[in-house]
Amino acid sequence: MASGGLSRLGKTLRTAAPIAIVLSAALPTLASAQSVSVSIAAEPLDRALTTLAQQSGFDIISTESGLARIRARVVRGQMPPREALRRLLDGTGYRAIAIDARSYRIVRAPVTVAAPRPRPAARKRVAEPENTGDIIVTASKQGSTLLRFPGSALLVGGFAPGSLAARSVTMDDVARDTPVLQNTELGEGRNKIFIRGIADSSFNGPTQSTASLYFDEVPLGFAGPEPSLNLYDMKSVEVLEGPQGTLYGSGAIGGIIHLEPNPTDLATAHASLSGGVTATQGGEAGYDAAGMINLPILTDRVGLRIVGYSERDGGYITDSMRGLGNINRADRLGGRAALTIAPGDGWSIELGALGQTIDAADAQYAETMSGPLERRSVLAQPYSSHIKLARGVVRKHWDSGLDLVSATGYVDLRTFDTFDASRAIGATGPTVYTTEQTDKLFVQEARLSRAVPDRVGWLVGLAFLEDRDVQARALGVPDQPRDIIGVSNRTDSFSVFGEANWPVTERLTLTGGARVTSARTDGEPSVAPRSNSFVKGRATRRIDPTLAASWLVAPRLALFARLQSGYRTGGLAVASGIGRVQDFGSDSIAVVEAGMRKQRTGATGLELTVATSYARWRDIQADLYSRRGQPYTVNIGNADIIGLEATGDWVPVRGLHANFAFLYTHNVVDGPLAQSSVKANRRLPETPAFAGNAGLSYRWTLRDASTLSIGTSGRYVGRSVLGTGDFLDVSQGNYAVLDADLAWHWRKFDVTLAGDNLTNASANRFSLGNPLILASRQQTTPLRPRNIRLGVSVAW
Repeated sequence: MASGGLSRLGKTLRTAAPIAIVLSAALPTLASAQSVSVSIAAEPLDRALTTLAQQSGFDIISTESGLARIRARVVRGQMPPREALRRLLDGTGYRAIAIDARSYRIVRAPVTVAAPRPRPAARKRVAEPENTGDIIVTASKQGSTLLRFPGSALLVGGFAPGSLAARSVTMDDVARDTPVLQNTELGEGRNKIFIRGIADSSFNGPTQSTASLYFDEVPLGFAGPEPSLNLYDMKSVEVLEGPQGTLYGSGAIGGIIHLEPNPTDLATAHASLSGGVTATQGGEAGYDAAGMINLPILTDRVGLRIVGYSERDGGYITDSMRGLGNINRADRLGGRAALTIAPGDGWSIELGALGQTIDAADAQYAETMSGPLERRSVLAQPYSSHIKLARGVVRKHWDSGLDLVSATGYVDLRTFDTFDASRAIGATGPTVYTTEQTDKLFVQEARLSRAVPDRVGWLVGLAFLEDRDVQARALGVPDQPRDIIGVSNRTDSFSVFGEANWPVTERLTLTGGARVTSARTDGEPSVAPRSNSFVKGRATRRIDPTLAASWLVAPRLALFARLQSGYRTGGLAVASGIGRVQDFGSDSIAVVEAGMRKQRTGATGLELTVATSYARWRDIQADLYSRRGQPYTVNIGNADIIGLEATGDWVPVRGLHANFAFLYTHNVVDGPLAQSSVKANRRLPETPAFAGNAGLSYRWTLRDASTLSIGTSGRYVGRSVLGTGDFLDVSQGNYAVLDADLAWHWRKFDVTLAGDNLTNASANRFSLGNPLILASRQQTTPLRPRNIRLGVSVAW
């Protein structure tokens, strides 16, 4: 290894030459665990790393061009060199990869929340961190910075253990607090999430999800609801809007949601615990508890990170027919683990698993004829959701900027629903209708990429997917319902994809790419159908291109434009009528968008993103219910969707944040089913014309060095409809909610008091609870009444 001084380092980083830069000194070699005296001032990170190399005798190499733009923190004291390096890089957007016992390589890390302690109100804000380092969009698969990413993207943070004293967060919570996301409210573990108004249906069925949800490199399912994972110890949630067919294939026609877990720390053991109790006005109390432990098994080589959690959402719905209160209690139990191995020479191996179970005692809907929080039903209508995931990811980084990623994953997602059918079929005794959906998914992806500043960056990859989705149904007396016709679909897909970024000038970068896919779906009814007039198998061959551009107008101001397409495969579904099935075709979408992204240049100032989009969605697939309460799936027609969105975060003085976000959409559905509705209701489901939120928070330091934070936020959700056609165009939404948080942090402890729905607003979030009695048009899903949570967390 060559040795380099400060002047050489600074010059090389400014020219961004793709060679290894070595920061070292001719000092005696030190054991990695031996403490040394470290004294590093607040200076540019490249100089700070040089100083650390001189003081420790370690070799620290990097090809990154952004080190000089990052201000390092002061690090002083007696400590092992690897601990000094960890402190120096913490929150900078860079990380150290061990090469051997005394050598490290500095690379960009997907850091999205860089503040030392997330603000409790961050769950209400889609805002970037305060430091001026580059924020990396991990889901771009090329390590693109947020500023130069040529498309609409949101990065939501604040899920670190300390911040979760504010609340136990799930993807449903993120969707409710983020206007660009929409979700159904059938119950956590069986809800659907949509992005920027690309919503097909409020019902679960065999169609592929319009928004693909990923945990690290592995999708969390193919068809069916979103599993509502607890986000404890999650680093960030990234939302890439618009179809992502080039990089992610079929199903991502609305966009992708990427859950990025915190990585295993191979150098230091640490842990955290969080817990809280929630009181709901007029309802049952709830609780949540979670913990994380990080254990280096072999320092800098092997480490294990384990997360576990348990929580209960107390009920608040009354069933007057059965004389029961607070019936809609729901319990969640789960955990995940990751074993990370860093053998050296740029290699890393991560083996992980997660599991979660949600059990709800009863459905959470009410009926207007009974009262705002009350209904009448003969039977309990419990539901459950179970997910298991196993993954293995191998990564290799070369000093030339070349990166290899190979990811393998298996997901088993099961949901079970029970509905009271007594009233729907006019039975003389209790009658139950059950549905069970099982989705088993295997994925394998390998890709090679190279990202070098000021040069053409590229990515090529192969992907294979195999999914088997089974829909089973039963109807009859509660203890012995009889099986009725269901369907199963098997999808096999193979894709080749690639993308390149070309820096035409210092300010203008063009992006182009394409994905070539060959897929086949084969469907089978569970029993012999009355009619064989359906297609058992269908093949799909597609090319999904991408064209995009990013123009850097000023150092922290960029414009972007993007054109991209996507699709979903067809399949076989239950048809309206008894003992019938029918096939449904694939659908496709093309979207063009343009926008502006401004980032702060310091600790204060304004961050702002504005974007507009136009989408053409053709042959829309939708899972629906008939007037007789029977499910079916059809292609309902076409839709044109226009969107305008913005997010902003203004920091006039340190500690004070004023933020907002909104989404405006205009869409019209054209097709025979949609035309049965009045013109005002010919909209896609779950997509209000306007949704927005705003918040204000302030954080200050007390005399004892503790910090106090206070925040308030409000959100508004406009009117939407349950579904397409005059039978399903039931109104919902059109409500506002006010929340507040108070948090105190001292050393390793956090205490928070959070209040939701402080005005105790009463409104209908979702006009569905039991699809068999939709014809009554009486169902509502009320807001949870005013509730207060006291939370405590500790990290060490």
